Amino acid sequence: MRRRLILSVLAGLAATSVLAAMPRAHADFKAGNVRGRVQQPAVTPHGEYRPSVTDLGQPLHTPIDRSRAVVYIDAAPRQAFDALPAGRVRLDQHNQTFEPHLLAITVGTTVDFPNDDPMFHNVLSLARGNSFDLGRYPRGQSRSVRFDTPGIVPVVCDIHAHMSAYILVFSHPFFVITDEVGRYAIPNIPSGTYTLKVWSELGAADAKRITITDGTTLDVDFQVVRR
Repeated sequence: MRRRLILSVLAGLAATSVLAAMPRAHADFKAGNVRGRVQQPAVTPHGEYRPSVTDLGQPLHTPIDRSRAVVYIDAAPRQAFDALPAGRVRLDQHNQTFEPHLLAITVGTTVDFPNDDPMFHNVLSLARGNSFDLGRYPRGQSRSVRFDTPGIVPVVCDIHAHMSAYILVFSHPFFVITDEVGRYAIPNIPSGTYTLKVWSELGAADAKRITITDGTTLDVDFQVVRR
């Protein structure tokens, strides 16, 4: 429980750090903000799995947190910001679960995949433009991937079929992961008209057309419906 609380706090700090590192619009660009809440369907517990022989005696995996979503602008004017805040983040493997389950990053960001479990893992993805296979490695080791292509990257473990995660890679900085109750805020969006979208593992939400004006804050809510 304590570890889950710490990871939840770290996930919030990671989202905050992305927003803090987000480049402000140039002086000759006017900017505003958008905020709101994403309502999602009730999260059903992940089904139990049958452990392999090599896993017998090991603790069951941590339940997967599917309660968060990503809110993002579908496209952004490239001239509205300088360098993207590409950095380094972690996607841990602990109790046969990827933690956090959902990451949102900009192109050029490196993701570390440390193994904290007393067993081998093999992290991989078949995503177009971002495919990788880190091979098998034991507890205490970490391997990394730099993501240079925008898109959705489903991540799995080739050894443990119940392990999954998602990484969303963006070519602009105007996105954010919702908090535990679905709230979000995207600041410093250059004035203009955009399509605001939501990505959720639990379903789909209608996109919203928004117009940002200088110094204003829009309140935009979404309802995710199961596919």
